[in-house]
Amino acid sequence: MIRVGTLNLASGRDASGRSLAAPALAAALAGVDADVLAVQEVDVAQPRSHSVDQPAAVAAALGATDWRYAATLAGTPDPFRSWRPVDPPELRGPDDEPAGPRYGIALLSRLPVRRWAVRSLGAGRARLPLLAPDPRTGRTRWWWIPDEPRVAVAAQLELAGGGTCTVVGTHLSFAPHTALRQLARLRRWARSLPGPVLLAGDLNLTGPVPARVFGAQRLVRSPSYPAGAPRVQLDHVLGPATLAAQDPQVRRLPLGDHRLVTVTVRSAPG
Repeated sequence: MIRVGTLNLASGRDASGRSLAAPALAAALAGVDADVLAVQEVDVAQPRSHSVDQPAAVAAALGATDWRYAATLAGTPDPFRSWRPVDPPELRGPDDEPAGPRYGIALLSRLPVRRWAVRSLGAGRARLPLLAPDPRTGRTRWWWIPDEPRVAVAAQLELAGGGTCTVVGTHLSFAPHTALRQLARLRRWARSLPGPVLLAGDLNLTGPVPARVFGAQRLVRSPSYPAGAPRVQLDHVLGPATLAAQDPQVRRLPLGDHRLVTVTVRSAPG
């Protein structure tokens, strides 16, 4: 029995858009109960987020003894394309020093991990329209943000009693047609991983669609975005029918623009 969750960290920003320093980040995560947590939009050594090593800070707040961070961008994400894609992704653990400003996803575990793996999912060609201030003038304007490389990180876990399972964390493209292709790739990859396989993350796909494409069941069914007044579920935990879900929760935290999604998973009776 394990508790699995997913959280879009939004680079550690609170509801006002202010980035939290390390102590405030830890305080915002107080009370989060997850054996394994998939985290998206995670900064490392970024000036915009106080140069906090966010995967290490989140792991410390959760008591996660092992974690991996997959950087997808080197530099600071901005509309001017001053960053570069990282593909193949860099996979960094607790014993590795940051290699400079990075942006990506993380998978954190309180449980012993037998093996880590990372999978590139590619990037789409679509651009996301975003209304935001121009840092040069301070005026609000529309930007067209290119898609970034997407990746998935898998942890093969040792469970109490000697069993194993694999949890995969990811953040799929904002373009639905690209996210569907990436999810199909994840389904094929999952067949090669030690089962049962759970998928957790911001999938940028709504409602029952991800479960159907991935060939799994929804373990949580509740809107998760936007955090203040959620209307759609973009954040999912999916798993095979051999597993049963207990105590699913969707909870607002003092950071991020998505709600935290958690669920306890155990073998289904019979």
